[in-house]
Amino acid sequence: MKGIDQKEKAHNHKVVEIRRVCKVGKGGKTLRFRALVVVGNQQGIVGIGIGKANQVLNAIRKGQYRAIQNRIHIPLTRTKTIPHQIKGSYGASLILLRPAAPGSGVIAGGAIRAVLELAGIRNILAKQINSKNKVNTAKATLYALQNLRYLTVTAKLRKLTLERLTNRKLKAKSNSDEKLNQKTLITNNSNELIKKNVKKKVQVKDNK
Repeated sequence: MKGIDQKEKAHNHKVVEIRRVCKVGKGGKTLRFRALVVVGNQQGIVGIGIGKANQVLNAIRKGQYRAIQNRIHIPLTRTKTIPHQIKGSYGASLILLRPAAPGSGVIAGGAIRAVLELAGIRNILAKQINSKNKVNTAKATLYALQNLRYLTVTAKLRKLTLERLTNRKLKAKSNSDEKLNQKTLITNNSNELIKKNVKKKVQVKDNK
């Protein structure tokens, strides 16, 4: 239990949903509680867990422990958004995630918002389609985030350049960079000339 406490301190958790579940058997109905918990460090790591128990606190505890076990790492950009648009589906729910400009905020609701905020995303556009079940939507967002990739990684896998992959020309070097390159070339040439002159003088002295 000590190891669990240390992990809980390193991550923030949020309870998305608590439901009372009823199971019917020979002896009658047995009531239990189901808790959907999201765990993340707000720096690109997030996980989801579901816990069931006779008491609410125990269900939250179980869900938190399972969420820590199911953590994934997410690629983020400098502006705290996702690298590209992506879709994720689980069951009857479908999620659409789009990158947003700085200052847009997290435009999402329900379980999607909890997952994105604890993952450390600050600017994103999310759309929930079809089913609105919180468990399915949370898992769909996690699967979508799990399939994200940086442009450099996809370019290496496809053996392409970034220009060809994005159909955009990279920024040309500025005038200041060109001037610096010219200065370095001039200094290198001058150093080579000085070295040649020194060698000639040494050879002349040896001949004398």
